[in-house]
Amino acid sequence: MTKKNLSTPIKNVLISQPAPNEGEKSPYKELAEKFGFQPHFRKFIKVEGVPAKEIRKERIQFLDYSAVILTSKNAADHYFRLAKEMRIEVPVGMKYLCASESTAFYIQNYVQYRKRKIFFPKNQTLQAMLDLIHKHRNENFLFPTSNVGKTDLPRALEAEKAKYKVTKVKFYRTVPDDVSDLKMSKYNMLVFFSPIEIKSLLDNFPKFKQGKTVIAAFGSGTAEAVEKAGLKLQISAPTPQFPSMTAAIDAYLTALAKATARAKSSTK
Repeated sequence: MTKKNLSTPIKNVLISQPAPNEGEKSPYKELAEKFGFQPHFRKFIKVEGVPAKEIRKERIQFLDYSAVILTSKNAADHYFRLAKEMRIEVPVGMKYLCASESTAFYIQNYVQYRKRKIFFPKNQTLQAMLDLIHKHRNENFLFPTSNVGKTDLPRALEAEKAKYKVTKVKFYRTVPDDVSDLKMSKYNMLVFFSPIEIKSLLDNFPKFKQGKTVIAAFGSGTAEAVEKAGLKLQISAPTPQFPSMTAAIDAYLTALAKATARAKSSTK
């Protein structure tokens, strides 16, 4: 744990993420130790599965596909959930193209791990994932998606639709959660990671006034949602200089601590 060595006016930070497990390392806890603030974790959104009847209306036949593109654990959960609800036995020979190693190992919860059937790119870049899909270009792909999230891969596949047979279907939805019990005036900083979290903020607190509250946003879509809501964005990531949210917050609080120290010394 980083030794506390800086002090800022930021005393309570609300982070729209699940709280880390007890004993689990968290970069936000390290930041809290360094700058002397209290981190509060609370998700502003929740995931709901699309009912099987909606998938049937779209005439999606699971057995028409020879491969599945899985970009997250949520996508895996709802693919296998729907297969079970629709009483479909997924073929042993089904191929799974996963966006990350963690997702590839996660689907062991549902299928026996077979290296020749489960694939993931060497690194988590769009090009690496496209290269992986290209290697299996003769497959008929089912692509479970959400109503929100990263759009780079779907856009790239749409641009190359003549090369691949990909059917993109919404299997789950990310929607605002009820967080109306929170006392927003308590927090000096709010940290968000998706545009729908901004919608959740405004749905839960229609009279929210930012005042001196610092807002941090991860991703260009989240930053755009903050600005469209008429709020001021002080911290943005990722950037070439700050690839992670914690790095961006660290830089902001370091500058703030120095400015605070200078202001105090000038009044002496």
